[in-house]
Formats: sequence, structure tokens, C-alpha cells
Amino acid sequence: MKKLLLLIAVFAIFSCENEPKIDYALFSGKIENPKDTKIVVLGNDYEKEIKLNDDGTFADTLRVDTGYYMLVHGRERSSFFISPGNDLKMSLDTKKFDETLVYEGTGAINNNYLASKYLANENLNPQEVYALEEAEFLKIIEEKKTDAETKLKESKDLDEDFIVLEKKAINYEYLANLSRYPSYHAHYAKKPAYKASENLLKPLDEFDYDNAEDFRNYDSYQNIVLDYFMEKVITDSITIETLATIKGLKSQNIKNDLAAQLSYGISSSNENSEKLYNTIQEISTEKKLKEEVTKKYNKIKALIAGTDSPKFNYENHKGGKTSLENLKGKYVYIDVWATWCGPCIAEIPSLKKIEADYHNKKIEFVSISIDTPKAYETWKKMVADKSLGGIQLIADDARNESSFINAYAIETIPRFILINPEGKIVNADAPRPSSPKLIELFNELKI
Repeated sequence: MKKLLLLIAVFAIFSCENEPKIDYALFSGKIENPKDTKIVVLGNDYEKEIKLNDDGTFADTLRVDTGYYMLVHGRERSSFFISPGNDLKMSLDTKKFDETLVYEGTGAINNNYLASKYLANENLNPQEVYALEEAEFLKIIEEKKTDAETKLKESKDLDEDFIVLEKKAINYEYLANLSRYPSYHAHYAKKPAYKASENLLKPLDEFDYDNAEDFRNYDSYQNIVLDYFMEKVITDSITIETLATIKGLKSQNIKNDLAAQLSYGISSSNENSEKLYNTIQEISTEKKLKEEVTKKYNKIKALIAGTDSPKFNYENHKGGKTSLENLKGKYVYIDVWATWCGPCIAEIPSLKKIEADYHNKKIEFVSISIDTPKAYETWKKMVADKSLGGIQLIADDARNESSFINAYAIETIPRFILINPEGKIVNADAPRPSSPKLIELFNELKI
């Protein structure tokens, strides 16, 4: 009998050890008043699209590691926490997104805690907070940190691994607010010369900017790291020391994200484009990014001053079409914009003034909208309502398809381009109308 019991015990242990490990979570729910036909679950190196049924319900399997993920639906997004073995059910109404977000099932307690935390954060207006003077700003973010820690401590039945991660998340959120304050305060308080006091950023003195795991898990940590290195790139004119520091990072996921950020700095007006290009090729393991950056770099090498400009022939707001050939004999200052672009619209008053000041001079002012065909009527109306001057054109097939936009490697707008009377490039990334440098350039050219 003892032998039989021993055999049964051994068999039981063997069976448990060989039981397949669950490496997936079940995720289901319902979205009332959906704004899209799908939801997207995003994580570092993870993306899954889940189609909604006609009634807004969905269900799918997520093969994920334990951690934070982002739920995206239309223009809304919300962070949630999930582990293999969870059976998580979610419901929300897009009319009041965060206010209606509720979770049920295994893992629900963690996520209902998160939902209430993010809803409370919505009551803070970032512009107002960052515009405050240092002492008042510190008081608010320290209170916010203390309240979050207290709420976490008092919440019952949270998973232990979630508590560990959330403690670090709260601290990183606090440090991210600190690290952003100098640049954000200068902007929102309209104090471009502002410098932070000596003690403000002391909590970041011993910060580890090379932690692959935390970069994977925490958005706030990502923001701190990327802002830190990108600020150094911007402010030090890309010194050998900064590039050596980036190249020396041990965390490949950080280097890959930095490479993606650095790619935006490659432009025809940036004298450091070659350094950036070579650095990206060295530090990134993302084949697709490196191929795209190579295409962009080759494009901008063809956009040097004195080369023939790429051509356009676009619909004119006043009727018919206007091409670059039609404008030969005059300088052409091009504004690439869109009706949805806030910074573009902010340049309109300055552009109107310059157009008036240079009326009947040897220059034409051309605005090219990259609005999609769906926004065609919006473009027509805005041009009329705002009494936009100059030559108002709309690109043939929007931002991503237009040959002219692609030829100039335009990734962000507004973008301004200056072409000479012979159709050759003067500056493929010219100063904005609001910049005094534009008038200096016009004076140099004796326009």
C-alpha cells in the first residue's frame, strides 16, 4: 500500500510539473457608441488589433507578459494592467469615456483602481499646473504623489506584483513632472529665459537612464529618458560625447526608441543630419526604421540650395490649378499646412502681415493644404472664413501620398520652403513667418 501511495504522489508531482504554463489572457467587453470598428492593444514590442462586433462587443486572446498596456479606441486611450491567466472584461461608453470605464473578472480590481486613478488625474489642468511658480508647483505634485501612495496602500485585494509595479509608477510620474517643469514652465508661463532653481531637479541626480525593464514597463520612465537625451541632442549641437553616451547604452529598447526620435532631426536645414543618420544606423536594430531613414536621408541630400525644386500642380481655391512652373520669375514662399494643425493656424497672422508688407514685390506666397479629401469642404470654408491671402492650394492626395510632400521629406507641419525665380531651392526648411530670421533672409536676397 505504501508503494502504491508513493507512486501516486510521484505521478501527481510529475503531472503538475509538466502541466502547460498559461501564457495568455482573455480580454473581452463591450463599447457603447463606438467611434471605430476596432480597439487596439499596445505595449512595448506588442500590438494587437481586435475587431468589434456590430453591437460593440469584442473578445480575444492576448499573449502578453505581466504589465501595463494601452487600450486605444478612435482618439481615446487608457492604460490597463493584465497578466497571463487573467479573464478580464471591460465596458465603457465613448460619450463619457473615462467616467464609464469599468472592469470585471480576474484582474478587475487592479484595473478599476487604475481607472479611478487616471480619472482623478484628469481634474488637473497641465497648463495651469506647469504655469505655477516652483514652490506652488512642487506643493501640488508632492500632494498628488502622497495621495496616490495613500490610495494604493488603502486599496484592498490588489495583486502583489501590481502593487510593486504601481509603487514605481507613482514615483516615476512624480519625477516625470519634475523633469518636464523647466521647459513646460518656460512655455506656459511665457518665460523663455526661465532657469530652474538649483534644488528643483535634485531628485533626478541619481536617476538611472539605462534600465531596459523600466523603459518597457513605465510610460513616465520612457518620457524622462527620451526627454533627457533629446534635450542634450538639441542643446549641445550633437557633441561627440552625447552621441558616445547614446551609443554606449546597454538597453537596446532605449536605443531603438532614441533612434526613432533622432530620425525627426534629419532635415535639409540641419547641418548635423549626417551625424544623426550614422548614429541611427549604428544604434538601431529596427530594419524598417533604418530603411525609412535611409530613404529620407537620400531625399534631403537632393534638397540642397541651388538644386531644382520638386514640382507641384494643385487645385487653386479660386478655381483651376496652379503649378510651380506658373510662378517662375518670382521667389515662391510655400507654407505647407492643414486645417487641423494648431501651430499652422498660429502662424496665419504673421503670414498675413508678411504678405501685406511684400505685396507687389518679387515674391509669391503659396499655401498648400495637406488636408484629406474628407476635409475638402473644411479647407474651402476656412480659407474663406479667415480671408487667407496669397495663393491657396490643396495637395492632390494629402500628406502621405503627395509626390511634392514626399519629395521634400515633410513629416511635420507647418513647413516652409523658399524657391528662387528660376525654380531652384533657396531653403527647403525656411524660417517661419513669425521668425525675424525670415525677414533677414528676404533682405539678404534683396526681395
